[in-house]
Amino acid sequence: MAIPKAALGQMELLVFDLDGTLVDSELDLANSVNATLEKIGRNPLSVEIIASYIGQGVVVLITRALGAAASPELVERATEIFLNHYRDHMLDNTVTYPGVREALAELDGRKMAVLTNKPVNFSRRMLAGLGLAERFVQIYGGNSFENKKPDPIGLHRLMEETGALPSRTMMIGDSVSDVMTGRNAGAWTCGVNYGFGAPTLDGAPPDIRINDLRELPELLNGKS
Repeated sequence: MAIPKAALGQMELLVFDLDGTLVDSELDLANSVNATLEKIGRNPLSVEIIASYIGQGVVVLITRALGAAASPELVERATEIFLNHYRDHMLDNTVTYPGVREALAELDGRKMAVLTNKPVNFSRRMLAGLGLAERFVQIYGGNSFENKKPDPIGLHRLMEETGALPSRTMMIGDSVSDVMTGRNAGAWTCGVNYGFGAPTLDGAPPDIRINDLRELPELLNGKS
């Protein structure tokens, strides 16, 4: 463990990624991507391939799904198609990962926020639909700021709003983007091994890695 036990016990602000960390949204995202591809006359992609494209925002997701040769005009059109479909289907199959609700309940009392590259209105609607929105003091998305993760602008804003120091802040996520966001802001980082972005954590190891979000309150409360 790279975080001293004393520091773990002093965490004041916990900032969570959304897709691949709090919620398993893989199938709904994949279905919306494939609905988009079908509408523009393209062949569908596997869920596994689409999952590997998730994490850098909608435009990057669609650009990767279309391929490097896609024109900016096609990317823009496909992005609009995707958003219109996903808006109506984002909660068809999406659920919280096992242990997420229990972990958030046990962490209640600490300041918690969400920082995701998913559009902010979609993120807030999703968390509200899952009954989780009230757990968080703030929910920011990929279009809340000028730059997306791994730019630290969103994490800096959350620390400013809550009065938390970087040394008492932790970024929790399933991908290298989340780890780099935390590092770029001077905060601690926690990687979750169950998310679809988890393979990228090997390239930028977080301060701690967990297999189940229920391990986090145990660590922060000195039970592990």
